[in-house]
Amino acid sequence: MKKVSIIIPFYNCEYIDVAIESALAQTYKNIEVIVINDGSTLYAEKIKPYYGRIRYIEQGNKGTAGALNTGIASATGDYFTWLSADDLYLPNKVERQVNDLEASNRVIGYSSYVLMNEYGEVTSGSVGVSFPDRFAFLHHLRKGCAINGCTVMVQMDVLRSLGGFDETLRFTHDYDLWARIAKDHAFSYIDECLVQYRVHSEMGTQRHSEAIRTELRQVKKKVRLLLQEAYLKERMQL
Repeated sequence: MKKVSIIIPFYNCEYIDVAIESALAQTYKNIEVIVINDGSTLYAEKIKPYYGRIRYIEQGNKGTAGALNTGIASATGDYFTWLSADDLYLPNKVERQVNDLEASNRVIGYSSYVLMNEYGEVTSGSVGVSFPDRFAFLHHLRKGCAINGCTVMVQMDVLRSLGGFDETLRFTHDYDLWARIAKDHAFSYIDECLVQYRVHSEMGTQRHSEAIRTELRQVKKKVRLLLQEAYLKERMQL
């Protein structure tokens, strides 16, 4: 039975206890939950009740990519998943994805998700993008990224072979990494909501929107070059 490492980066997030609860409530039991306190000054007391059930690591602030890489370095699982401290997993998230990757013989997959508000109330229908083939997927990825990072599961060996997340990228480290993986690997997709993504006033995508747009333009250029060969190969096969 493959082991799954659920890594939760934490920085001053009041919803951290809800995230941890959802990770520990997974129907798939061969998991480890690793919480990385990335220099927080608020809400760390909400983690204390879970000390005996999680692995807890404190570090100076490195940003989300740095926190995730710290978790990856200490993880013992065969698969990696990432859970933001303000989001939550549905109970069958890990089980569904392990079964899917094992059955499809793929190294990475993602799923649909729904939006919720600060009170945990679901505010949307399914938010997920599927593609008819690898060409369509690569065509999309060269223009942007509709993959929610918390819906992803990937083999730990693949992640480590690529050096993990780029810590120089504050906001688009996930897009960058999925593109590096997509260069050589097809993604599996589950058209089922396995994650609830919280939209609230303190989320980084709202507080740093202009910086995100600037960084995204730079990463798009890199991704287009990175995926050019794979993209042309798939187009020729069509």
